[in-house]
Formats: sequence, C-alpha cells, structure tokens
Amino acid sequence: MVCVYQGEALGRYGFGDEHPFGTDRLGAFWQESLKQGLDKKVTLADPVACDVSAIARFHTSDYIQKVQTQSESGTGYLDRGDTPAFKGAFTATSFVIGSGLDGLERMFYGKERKIFVPIAGLHHAQRGSAAGFCVFNDIGVLIETLRSFYQIQRVAYVDIDAHHGDGVFYSYENDPDVIIVDIHEDGRYLYPGTGAAHEIGIGEAKGSKLNIPLAPEANDRDFYSVWPDAEAFLRAAKPEVIILQAGADSIVGDPITHMAFSPAAHAHATARLAQMANEFADGRMIVTGGGGYNRTNIALGWNASLKALIDNA
Repeated sequence: MVCVYQGEALGRYGFGDEHPFGTDRLGAFWQESLKQGLDKKVTLADPVACDVSAIARFHTSDYIQKVQTQSESGTGYLDRGDTPAFKGAFTATSFVIGSGLDGLERMFYGKERKIFVPIAGLHHAQRGSAAGFCVFNDIGVLIETLRSFYQIQRVAYVDIDAHHGDGVFYSYENDPDVIIVDIHEDGRYLYPGTGAAHEIGIGEAKGSKLNIPLAPEANDRDFYSVWPDAEAFLRAAKPEVIILQAGADSIVGDPITHMAFSPAAHAHATARLAQMANEFADGRMIVTGGGGYNRTNIALGWNASLKALIDNA
C-alpha cells in the first residue's frame, strides 16, 4: 500500500502568490489526484510536524535559530538572496520534514512500504544555510534518521529534478554508503551550476555518486538513453532504502528551467525504482515532489509518479 501526505499544513510551505514556489502547488497536485481517482487507491495521512531535535540531525544549531528568528518577523533572506524568510517558515518546514519522518515510521512499523510526500525534497539547503527556495533539507534529515534510528547502512538517493541536488550531494560527497544518482540540466546553463559528470564522490566514496548532466531541451529520448546506466549503478549498490526526488521542473514548459521531459519519464523512473525497492529493500521507498513551477506539470508529473508507485506497491 502507498501512503500519501495531504493537508493544508503541508501546503503552507511557499513564498507567496507571486513567487514560483507558491502555496498553491499542493492543491494543483491534489486536484489531479482526485480527478484520476488515485485518492481511493492510497492511504491518506495528515501532515505531521517535527521538533527542533529532528531538524538538528542535519542542520547546525546556529542556522536553526536563524530560521526561528526570521520566521517570527518574516523579513530578510535566509541565504544570499534566493530564499526569502516568511512568517511561519519554521513551522511550515517542520511539517515538510515531519511528514517524511512519519512516513519512515510507517515504512518500518506500519503497513505501507511506499510513501509519497508531495511538498518535500528541498534538496538545495546546506547544513548551515538555506538555498534555492529550500529552508531546511528534509532529504538530509531523512538520511540521518534512517542511519541513526533504523540502522540502515546503504541509502540510495535519486534526483530527477532539473536542478542538481547540491545540498544532498555535497553533504554526502565523502560518504560511500549514500549512493547518489542525479539526472539534471547541465550546471553550465542552470542553477546551482554544479553536478558535472566528473563529480563521482571523494575519498572512500569515490565511485558511489553518478551525476548525469543533460543539455537544455533534453527530452524523453535523452532520459531513456541514460536511464539504463543509472539503474545499473543503483542495482550494483543494492540499497536498503530508496529516496526519489521527483521534481516536475524537468518537464517541458517549466518557467525557470529548460528541460523537456514528459510525465512519462517520471512514471518510468518511479516504476523502475519501486521494482528495485521490492527486490532489494523490502519495498521501502519514499518519493518527494521536489521542484516544479508549472502547475499543470506538477499535477501531471507528480501524479504519474504516484500512479507508478501504486502500480508497483
């Protein structure tokens, strides 16, 4: 069975109606879920908040305090100018992180092995700062929690968002047990400018990371041409849990990126990873919505992933 987190508290994470990352993104996803009848095929869960101690598994105490302070005033930036503070930012992000953590608990102790958290996958935030619309890095908290609380050694993180998941990649660049595959628009053309093919991990982790930068306007044919290498890389690692960041900004028509996937690419990646999770990881897989700033793409892309997750539960 698949568990989906849905509720107003999760939708609060956003930067205003005029911002690409607005608070209407969850609604765009959910209306399409209802239209397709997917709500009847999943377990629905209310968003769950986490406390400071959970956030501190990944983030520094100084930075957590900064977010708490600026969340009260709702002024200034949490980085050098990409991520504005907003009133209630700390609480809103705690629901993003907490829902994922609740999903892990269901995954290990409940009936669901597949989890979908649509407003999540904030992959740019660093341990000590925000970045790229990401206040805290929920992926980092998930990884730290899996290893500290669930005795999981090998975690696979797969990212098909148009932007390179730098906050995750560089936090675990020297960790051989965090296996990363990141398919993204070439950093020479898009924020954050990282994720070159030669970046494969450092030290003992060299060879545990696979960056696949694609040219602007890369389409499904390009995706399908590189996916077998990504899958073979992951299969060789035999992960114990799989995390997918299914950013919809790699779908054609996004206003701030230049890629041209269709929702079929998201469906394929999700289906193949779910099958791999069934084979190696006792079915354990969590999907986060990630980026995406065209509301139609969010609706179709995320639901393509959700349907694939349901079909391969």
